[in-house]
Amino acid sequence: MAAMQVQIQALLAAQGGAGGQVGREGGRGGGVEVAKPQIFDGTSAKVGGFIAACKLYIRVRLRRESVEGQVQWILSYVQRGSADVWKENIMEELESGEVEYELAEEFLMSLKKEFGRGEEELVKAAELRKLEQGGRTMEKFVQEFKRAARGSRYEGRPLVEEFKRGMNGGIRRKLIEAENPLASIEQWYRRATALDRNWRESKREEEKLRGRKEMGGTAPKQEQRQMMP
Repeated sequence: MAAMQVQIQALLAAQGGAGGQVGREGGRGGGVEVAKPQIFDGTSAKVGGFIAACKLYIRVRLRRESVEGQVQWILSYVQRGSADVWKENIMEELESGEVEYELAEEFLMSLKKEFGRGEEELVKAAELRKLEQGGRTMEKFVQEFKRAARGSRYEGRPLVEEFKRGMNGGIRRKLIEAENPLASIEQWYRRATALDRNWRESKREEEKLRGRKEMGGTAPKQEQRQMMP
């Protein structure tokens, strides 16, 4: 691992340090300026930006570099915090041949898998808070809500409150005013779906009846015209 640490430090020195500086190394990128990634310390909220910056820099500046060189370059920006322990473990695995990457993207995916859980939870939670039923059936809304809730860390009462917020007002009022209060989110799903289905069926029946009445009102005139000589 000592040898790899020396290589990484050499790479970092050759890049002129770390932290958002602009690179002008030779290669197919020509004279295009590309910002280097910021130091990544394992903070989940930063993993997406770090990976995007690494991919862009490698694509423009380091395409001719070997995969091993690209991975070492990425590791040179993984420092401090919870990332240090992970970095040391990865370096040991690379040196022992226990793990090998065919592409730098594979290494970045393993980094995202390790540190990106919190970021995914934030995205899921934000998606959940934006969901609204609108013109969708309750069945479709419940399906989308369940997908967004999975992995968002919302559960119990906060999950119920988000579901109530997203559904249409009429159904929400009926459920809140119900004699038997609903407790679990599954009860809310079932009752809301049943109410929505009944309301839609009732609406279809009303439209059918309205259509029949309109047809019935014009029928006598048509019959009279047909009977006239």
